[in-house]
Formats: sequence, structure tokens, C-alpha cells
Amino acid sequence: MNNTIDNTVLACAGLVKTFKQGSYEVPVLRGIDFAVQKGETIAIVGASGSGKSTLLHILGGLDAPTSGEVLLMGERMDKLSPLAQGNLRNRALGFIYQFHHLLPEFSALENVAMPLAIRGDETRVAKARAAEMLNDVGLSHRLTHKPGELSGGERQRVAVARALVTHPSCVLADEPTGNLDRGTADNVFELIMRLNAKYETALVMVTHDPQLAAKMSRRLTIADGLLG
Repeated sequence: MNNTIDNTVLACAGLVKTFKQGSYEVPVLRGIDFAVQKGETIAIVGASGSGKSTLLHILGGLDAPTSGEVLLMGERMDKLSPLAQGNLRNRALGFIYQFHHLLPEFSALENVAMPLAIRGDETRVAKARAAEMLNDVGLSHRLTHKPGELSGGERQRVAVARALVTHPSCVLADEPTGNLDRGTADNVFELIMRLNAKYETALVMVTHDPQLAAKMSRRLTIADGLLG
């Protein structure tokens, strides 16, 4: 797959993933071609066990395909060293999960500043950016609170701020509201969509929620290892 000068931020071609279970091979992805354009919002839906999360992990460079290729910002992930992969992921991708994965011993501010600290930004700069993002998600009054002192919805807002603090080209979200009640889920989803528009960040979201999927600019279904 040749990289062309366009608005593609993330793409894959011929993506296959097979898992071994004893002497058996279980195909999960059977040859997926997929591209994400700057600023677009995509919902990926499908039955439990259909491979939605597996696809998201491979697109994010968190797992390797059995065959096929993934391009992030025009660069083939499999051609990069682990260090270069990590640097590209840190710069170009944000991740939001069903469970917030915040570090319990750190404050909201420190959790959000973490991706900037990892890439080597000065502490002062990282914390200033983190404070700005927490203000964007309505938590400027919670900077010093640790995850255990926050509600479920607040913790997920911190996770959203952490995903967006690097101003990534694309956010990959795996059931980001799946652990929340309906009202809180709708509020967090609207927040994600508002920030997606503000920062022109593409969003690829795995969801079981048809109401949320219907609000995305593109809805794709994964079934029998294929995306359509």
C-alpha cells in the first residue's frame, strides 16, 4: 500500500489475525482494508468476540497482525523499531478504554501530563498543557484529586483529557462509555465529540451502543472477520 498525499491519518491493508488455541488456529480478522481520514468519526460495531477490540489494538500498534500492514501518518508500523513505534504512537494516537486505567497514586493533573512527560516535555510545560485539557473537560476544580476521589464519570473525563493532551491525529476508543450509566455515558460521549471537532482529531470508536454509533460520521460492522 503506497502512501499518498491526502488526509489519511491511519490505514491498514490485508489485515489478518489468527490466534492459536492448542493445535487449532482461530481466525479473527480475515483481510481487512480500512482507512481513517483527518477529523472523521467512525463507529465499529459487531457481536461480542467478533474482533472489534483486536482490530483496534492492531491499529494502535499494541498488537501485531499475523499478516498485512498498518500505516500511521504514512509510516508502516512493522518497519519501525519498537522505540520508533512508541514515539509515533505517543505523537499521533490517543487511547480511551472502557476502564480508565488511571494511575491511582497520581493526581488528575499528573495522570494527564504523563504522555507529555513520557515524550520528554518539561514538567512545567506538561502540567500547563494538562491543566488546559482538564479545563476543557470541565475538571479545572479537580486537578489535585486522585482517581479514588473522583466519580466514575469524572475519571473517564480525566482519561479523555489524557488521550487528547498530545493533540493526536487519531483517538482510538474501546467502549469508552461502556462502564457508565446512560446519562453519564451520553455526557462523556458528547464531550469526546466536542473535543474531536475542536482539535480536528479523527476518532475510531468500538461500541455496543447503537445510539452512540448512529451519531458518528461513519458506521462499520465487523462480522466473520471482515469489516463492512
